[in-house]
Amino acid sequence: MQRFSPYFRLMRLHQPVGIWLLFFPCAWAITLAEWGHIDLRLLVLFAIGSALMRSAGCVINDIADRKFDAKVERTKNRPLASGELSVAQAVALLLGLLFLSLLVAIALGWNVLLWSALALFPVGIYPLMKRVSWWPQFFLGLTFNWGALMGWVAVRGGLEMPAVLLYIGGICWTLGYDTIYAIQDKADDAKIGVKSTALRLGGNIKIFVAIMYALAILFFSFAGANVVFLLPAMLHAIWQIYTLNTNSRESARKIFLSNAWFGALVCLGFLTDKT
Repeated sequence: MQRFSPYFRLMRLHQPVGIWLLFFPCAWAITLAEWGHIDLRLLVLFAIGSALMRSAGCVINDIADRKFDAKVERTKNRPLASGELSVAQAVALLLGLLFLSLLVAIALGWNVLLWSALALFPVGIYPLMKRVSWWPQFFLGLTFNWGALMGWVAVRGGLEMPAVLLYIGGICWTLGYDTIYAIQDKADDAKIGVKSTALRLGGNIKIFVAIMYALAILFFSFAGANVVFLLPAMLHAIWQIYTLNTNSRESARKIFLSNAWFGALVCLGFLTDKT
């Protein structure tokens, strides 16, 4: 890890799964809204925007959590927690990322620019939620799936019910995969007073994740996808739940990372259905 620039590590560019998790809701919306014709320009712009905004989100999160991160084994070597970078340097990087994101939003059109501006509110409050709520994963879902709304607006020019249903399904998906992610830090979080669904649910994590994934598939079908084409994604979700060891950090990390494949399978299902 040390071979990467501290700025790269602050943006988590060496851990790209977060970019995929942010991008796929955008791709789902574009795929469903286009009805079989995929605009590659839109996909490329949203991919760039996802990389920039995920990086910006990591910087915001690390600024807010730098004192907590220093007390958690998994995060104590992050650039801000370790003192490798200063807050001022992080803020300068954040402003640069937000400026580049603004350029991408402008390229996507003024309607999308408006929705991207609205996204700054959930992005800003998410890092604070683990201090006051057992459900920070829900607030992450509000943030990470905003692209479903933006992608639909980029294609159709305005928001419609299928986009809202897709957004809700994405939130359910995030509640599932980020609860799995939070398993890694349960012991440290309990010591320092940070809240998460993984701590709140105790021995019911698998049941909760199964329900969230089932609801995600259900809302995807309500949004207009034929559930038959979502079967590979459903099987992947079942595999996640079956193989997850809720007492193992390594298992939690492996299953969390596999959600990039889940997102891709959902996208493939939408694409197959509409073509």
